[in-house]
Amino acid sequence: MRIRLAAIVGVLCLALLASGGASASTHIQYGIQDDAWLLYGPPDSPEARIQTLQRLGVDLVRLTLRWDTIAPTEPANPRDPGDPAYRWDLYDSILERLQAAHISVLISLWGTPEWANGERTPNYVPRDGTALASFAYAAASRYPWITRWTVWNEPNVRVFLIPNSPALYTTRLLNPAYRALKSANRRNLVAGGVTSPRKTPSGVSPIAWIRGMHAAHALLDAYAQNPYPVRPGETPSSGGCWRCSEVTMATLPKLIAEVKRSFGARTRIWLTEYGYNSKPPSRWLGVSNALQARYVGEAALRAYLAPRVDLLIHFLVRDEPNAHRWTSGFYTSRGKVKPSFNAYALPFAQVSRRGARTTVWGQVRPRTGAQPYRLQQWHGAHWRWVGGTRLTTRAGFVRRGVTAGRGARLRLWSPRDRRYSPILTVK
Repeated sequence: MRIRLAAIVGVLCLALLASGGASASTHIQYGIQDDAWLLYGPPDSPEARIQTLQRLGVDLVRLTLRWDTIAPTEPANPRDPGDPAYRWDLYDSILERLQAAHISVLISLWGTPEWANGERTPNYVPRDGTALASFAYAAASRYPWITRWTVWNEPNVRVFLIPNSPALYTTRLLNPAYRALKSANRRNLVAGGVTSPRKTPSGVSPIAWIRGMHAAHALLDAYAQNPYPVRPGETPSSGGCWRCSEVTMATLPKLIAEVKRSFGARTRIWLTEYGYNSKPPSRWLGVSNALQARYVGEAALRAYLAPRVDLLIHFLVRDEPNAHRWTSGFYTSRGKVKPSFNAYALPFAQVSRRGARTTVWGQVRPRTGAQPYRLQQWHGAHWRWVGGTRLTTRAGFVRRGVTAGRGARLRLWSPRDRRYSPILTVK
């Protein structure tokens, strides 16, 4: 009976998502995270990396500000960003370039210095709640143009936080940092949680983590989740487990309902890391390059339609060279462009179909303002234009009904970029 009820709830939640309507997050922003590539390359220059972000049409970049790297020794005045103990150099240059390029930044605070946790590794919680709060205040003072922050990353797993207790996370990290960030700039928005999608053998599930934060009286403007797929065959909208304690993109309505129940209807949701590994070379939940590209568009649509979801951040830009690690980038580790590059710049997905009438959705991301676009449909042996050139919304979005039944093939064209989206096959 419980399983049957969970399945019914899942179907109802999915219908709510698909309906979109006024509750959809029509002001959603799409971003990337790839700290190693952004800070170090290879092989291009910092200027070239910014240009790549602009070609992708990235709205914002998530960057981890490592407390242990910036403060290797204890500052005498930790709330003062000018204290001689602080080493901001690694981050100043890239943050200044992102600001100049009008690309927003979301900062994640992570990594306890040894002097703050008793000479332990960066994933150990600091001994008191004032230490991170003081660092958060200093960081917000140094970068006053950055107004979105998350506190820690995946604290529900021991890789990132020991002990991984939601109560300790809330009282020692989140709440003190929240108050400090608000004190530094009242416009700052702070997200807590930033949880991994499932429970590990030594960790805590995201559902239990949310409830534990609620019990500890967490302060937050948004709840952040990394909704990676965790099961073979899982897509952005199917294959997830509704009766489990995991939270993935496929079960996004479960997260929305849980956050509303614990923190209220006004709390926003940020999806702070997401991606599919491509195979080859990945051996872990990998999909083909074509499927990776398709899922980029489908995930973008799913987040767009979801109520109260403000951000979706893709991880990575460039594959890691080790095939046992992350290969979710738009480039291979050797720099070859993958189909997911165009899928990110021009996401294109199916909303619905009734008989031969299909509603499609997409976005032209490079630049700002309304953008010209065209649609093409495959007929027999060649592509034909579907109508003339039209304009997107001011945010670059396209939502349009076309005559195209099951099996029809469509693609989106951006004349200013001279670029096609990946091909959409109507289901």
